[in-house]
Amino acid sequence: MQTNTVIGAPRAILRLEGLAMLAAAMAAYAQTGKGWWLFAALLLVPDLVMLGYLAGPRIGAALYNLGHSYALPAVLGAAAFWLASPLGAALAFIWLAHIGMDRAVGYGLKYPDAFHHTHLGGKGSAR
Repeated sequence: MQTNTVIGAPRAILRLEGLAMLAAAMAAYAQTGKGWWLFAALLLVPDLVMLGYLAGPRIGAALYNLGHSYALPAVLGAAAFWLASPLGAALAFIWLAHIGMDRAVGYGLKYPDAFHHTHLGGKGSAR
């Protein structure tokens, strides 16, 4: 039976990786010299991509996954490094921290059938 979900030890490892990303992103953010008020104010901003679910689960999942994969904040971080932009770096670290936080508590990338169906298992009513 295929569940499209990571289970067992690999799931625990992925959640620990999320926790490690959260810790590393916070440590890196601390080096940017930006205030923690900015971190707190923007930590949940990546969840705005969930508004894509207003257009249906397929579009919602695609937008959620785009905003919750490490690729875009990594590109932002690289550009910030290249341009010597502390604000850009801070934003990238906040974004990475958000993704790490989500993965640490079990919110994974979404499948297009339902919001609660993630690669790390069901969340909320899907459990």
